[in-house]
Amino acid sequence: MTSTRPIQIADGVAFGGDNPPLFIAGPCVIESREHVLKMARTLLKLRDELKINLVFKSSFDKANRSSIESFRGPGLKEGLSILADAKKETGLPLISDIHDPDQAAPAAEVLDILQIPAFLCRQTDLVAAAARTGKAVSVKKGQFLSPEETKNILDKGREAGNDRVFITERGSSFGYQNLVVDMRAFPIIREFGAPVVYDITHSMQKPGGEGKQTGGTPQFARPLARAAAAAGADGFFMEVHDNPPSALSDRTTQIRPDVARAIIEDVLKIREALRE
Repeated sequence: MTSTRPIQIADGVAFGGDNPPLFIAGPCVIESREHVLKMARTLLKLRDELKINLVFKSSFDKANRSSIESFRGPGLKEGLSILADAKKETGLPLISDIHDPDQAAPAAEVLDILQIPAFLCRQTDLVAAAARTGKAVSVKKGQFLSPEETKNILDKGREAGNDRVFITERGSSFGYQNLVVDMRAFPIIREFGAPVVYDITHSMQKPGGEGKQTGGTPQFARPLARAAAAAGADGFFMEVHDNPPSALSDRTTQIRPDVARAIIEDVLKIREALRE
């Protein structure tokens, strides 16, 4: 299996190269300060018990929604304040989405990884602004891109002076309201030198599958995560919520903490088997 360059996320947290897998987890969107802190504490406990590298995720703004009526989150200023509180209490590194080049600098003051949403992955100014902060940058591969095209994204990061840009695979459009993960994507993208994260949550989506909301197939979370681990994924992204049916976003694809634990344990066993 091709070796990738390691990417440093925070003190003592790196992935790619010979490092252990990275896990990114947390509620889809910031629903409240209390909920974010509750989930951060839950995931901190999971990290310590399983002895893994974990980055806490929650979005301050979900700009890409199926309906104008959909909940978006508290916004940049309040959202970053909430995330900063979670980091202060738990020490967990942070990741969240940015949607505009002007958000890159203020977000980088709080976040350890800036995330570019899939539908914005080809926005050169956005990718470059994120890269110029010097922080690690996760770019979601658009549902409309081939794995080979992600090299152009990585090149944009390098041209902006940042070699800590990596790709997150989240499936490809396959007909209407369906996504399919091509496991060939992991070795293809890794050939470009950057580690690859598998987005378990969003690859299970059925965009617009419930009319004004996105549907999903969460029953495939564990088998797809296992397949991605065997195919060479360096990291794993999952949205984790204590009560998914009541979630204000992605309620059909967020997973409970106990399912997240099972997935992480699966991944660790497969990684160990591959090393042997």
